[in-house]
Amino acid sequence: MLKGFKDFILRGDVVDLAVAVVIGTAFVAIVTAFSDGIINPLLAVFGGTNTAGLGFQLVADKPATFIEVGPIITATINFILIAAILYFILVLPAKAARKRLGIDETVTEAELLTEIRDLLAERNGNPKV
Repeated sequence: MLKGFKDFILRGDVVDLAVAVVIGTAFVAIVTAFSDGIINPLLAVFGGTNTAGLGFQLVADKPATFIEVGPIITATINFILIAAILYFILVLPAKAARKRLGIDETVTEAELLTEIRDLLAERNGNPKV
């Protein structure tokens, strides 16, 4: 029972899913707070005296035509920080653990098809081909 659970947890797709959903969501709040507290004020320095932030005005008399560049830069920085944190804290250690445990995930398509064929043959009561 524990061996099956260990195999389930260490499968690549389960680890990747956990990384993407659970831990990724937790880091979003941290990175967003970092961006709001540090990155956005730094970007505002480059925005000059414009109260709308970093960007440019398409039509001088219409405030609705202001194109904001700051939020795009902030979102890009958020994405890069979250991806780096997830990769270095979760993905690399998971790969190292799989390697230490001798779990090989490099299976060819031909090997998978052969295994499926053999399993179907066993299920149907036919001897291995």
